[in-house]
Amino acid sequence: MNWKRNSLIYILILIVAIFLIARLIPTAEKPAEIGLDKAIAMSQSGEIEELLIEEDELLITTTEGAKLKAVIGNLNYVDLQELGLNLKGIDYKVTPAKGFDWGSLLISFLPLLLLGALLFFLFRRAQGANSQAMSFGRSRARLLSANTPTVTFEDVAGVEEAKQELHEVVDFLKSREKFQSLGARIPRGLLLIGPPGTGKTLLARAIAGEAGVPFFSISGSEFVEMFVGVGASRVRDLFDQAKRNTPCIIFIDEIDAVGRHRGAGLGGSHDEREQTLNQILVEMDGFDTNTSVIVLAATNRPDILDPALLRPGRFDRRVILDRPDINGRVAILKVHSSGKPLDESVNLEMLAKETAGFSGADLANLVNEAAILAARRGKKTIETKEFEESIDRVMAGPERKSRRISPKEKEVTAYHEAGHALVARMLPNIDPVHKISIVARGMALGYTKTLSEDRYMWTRSQFNDTLASLLAGHVSEELTFNEMTTGAADDIERATKLARKMVTDYGMSDKLGPRTFGHKEELVFLGREISEQRNYSEKVAQQIDDEVHNIIQHAQEVARRILTENRPKLIQIAERLIAHETLEGEELESLFNETAPKPTLEPTAAPD
Repeated sequence: MNWKRNSLIYILILIVAIFLIARLIPTAEKPAEIGLDKAIAMSQSGEIEELLIEEDELLITTTEGAKLKAVIGNLNYVDLQELGLNLKGIDYKVTPAKGFDWGSLLISFLPLLLLGALLFFLFRRAQGANSQAMSFGRSRARLLSANTPTVTFEDVAGVEEAKQELHEVVDFLKSREKFQSLGARIPRGLLLIGPPGTGKTLLARAIAGEAGVPFFSISGSEFVEMFVGVGASRVRDLFDQAKRNTPCIIFIDEIDAVGRHRGAGLGGSHDEREQTLNQILVEMDGFDTNTSVIVLAATNRPDILDPALLRPGRFDRRVILDRPDINGRVAILKVHSSGKPLDESVNLEMLAKETAGFSGADLANLVNEAAILAARRGKKTIETKEFEESIDRVMAGPERKSRRISPKEKEVTAYHEAGHALVARMLPNIDPVHKISIVARGMALGYTKTLSEDRYMWTRSQFNDTLASLLAGHVSEELTFNEMTTGAADDIERATKLARKMVTDYGMSDKLGPRTFGHKEELVFLGREISEQRNYSEKVAQQIDDEVHNIIQHAQEVARRILTENRPKLIQIAERLIAHETLEGEELESLFNETAPKPTLEPTAAPD
């Protein structure tokens, strides 16, 4: 582990420092060196008090306490006496001859050994850091080999047209000769375009699972680094690995992170992102065009990609993955509920009708939430009740049981939601009302849910009825309590935006005619929309405001007329909501069909 290695290095540094300090600290004073003849003369004159005869020197202590040393070489005890050394009256000692002092040698060289070990560890660490720096430009793509268990087209539902487009890629990877014999060339790149959660990544994995070839997966953001040139190096390494494993598939998820329009960056044409994009362009359609490497990429922002990346020869095909229709939602629910114990009362087609606009990821989350709720309640099967509550959780958030609501606010909420439901029921261009609830979820105190149909085109009559339904809650509060509350703020905001779009975007104004007003530009580098630029005069702006006001006023009058004519039914629905809090399905339908009794008591006035 790193902390153990660092601790060992610090200990070695400490030991070396101690030895170096010990070597540098001055020791006791060394004896002065004299000649042998002078030492013999001093012994004869009685100036020596102690004498130590060692192997090659004499250590002398004078009568005055001085320390002296004389070198005797190879002379022994007898030779010194023959030369005139007088030992009478002197305390002398002769030490025997010693062998080689390995201990002293080891102690002397120990600091050098420790310093060498320290340098060895430092060089090893530097070598490891250097190897990491050398591998900084290597690709970080994850490789799924051909025998790795992956998903197939059977696991992908709701995108039948996209699967048909991609079947050709699978056929080419399985039997290239059939296409090459006719001179056909498989598209070099396929761009998967769709909103988040529509199954782009899942579909790419299904292609790899069907074709049975190596599959390299990487995100566009993994190419871009702080250092210029690293991303381009990783692109080269990725395509080199792919060419060694041909035929294979490279999948780049969220390619808009690196494939944005060139020239829009803050660093001009020399920043890291643009060099990476240039390398991708070269690798996809350079001089080497005979490799069997197919590039798949996914994005939900195709409008900000560089035109050179989208041209034929690089990304030849664009496969659109939209939110599934009702048949697709039924198929997706079947896939995700497979293997789960569903109750016999569960109707997947009815659930598909209630989940208009849900993506594949939303539906997967819906089934999972239903299973969690069933397990939490100790059930053996997943019932319709769990699915219904899961839909509400996905759309509006979890139930806020801890929120304490006063009886008066509960009554106001009941009349508000009853107004939405009654107007939606009476208007011909509104989807059938399926559920009304005054149970707080998320930030909402209540909600009204309809069985929405899949629509790809809206009429002005549908917009007008929708506006009347949105404003019905506000009108109901005003009629019933002769007061306005903040509970209709979100409804009014949505109605205002829709009315303005009818005038400025859809050309649904009789007075202004089929024109669009306002020019919207996008910041390509940031991928965000800036505020609308006005391309009309102040006079036209006043006319737009007048038209928006007239549309909202007309919708409000429609809602007021319906609620006034059906006042008994409004009170009946509100009272039933106050009693039961939630009305849905057959119970709600029978309530709409009942004859409303005349109210005995008027609702109390709202508080100040």
